[in-house]
Amino acid sequence: MGKSLAFPLFFAAIAVATVVAAEGGQFTVVAVPETLRRTNLGALVEGDQVNLERPVRLMDRLGGHLVQGHVDAVGRVRAVREEPPGWWLVITADADVMRYVALKGSITVDGVSLTVAEVEDGAFAVAIVPHTWESTVLRHYRPGSEVNIEVDLVARYLERLLKEAT
Repeated sequence: MGKSLAFPLFFAAIAVATVVAAEGGQFTVVAVPETLRRTNLGALVEGDQVNLERPVRLMDRLGGHLVQGHVDAVGRVRAVREEPPGWWLVITADADVMRYVALKGSITVDGVSLTVAEVEDGAFAVAIVPHTWESTVLRHYRPGSEVNIEVDLVARYLERLLKEAT
């Protein structure tokens, strides 16, 4: 109880949430209005698949991108195609998200930290390796699926610092 979890939810959200109750293999978290405004968490219904991931402790080895679990916006899957042995996803996003998206930069989609493989006007693409495809909710995406996007943490802070410096 009181532990934080980062949880990508099938067609729902990636959010950091604190467990407020746990019993019998189930747990309860509370979604505040800010979470509901920025994510598609409100669309979650009983039976939807959920990925759970414990947050990395500051003393642990970091094996990927910096991810906080703070959703910036909801995007929409434009295309899903198999590119053996992996998959290719194209996701549309608003301009306020796209300004942080850079080729070979990091982006988080429903809690899965990915590398941007292509950037186009109003959209970005990511290449998905077979392990990620099989072990996450990404395999359930179809064109039109809503996804939660967390932009690169470093880009967000860099923008803020540059804005204050001018």
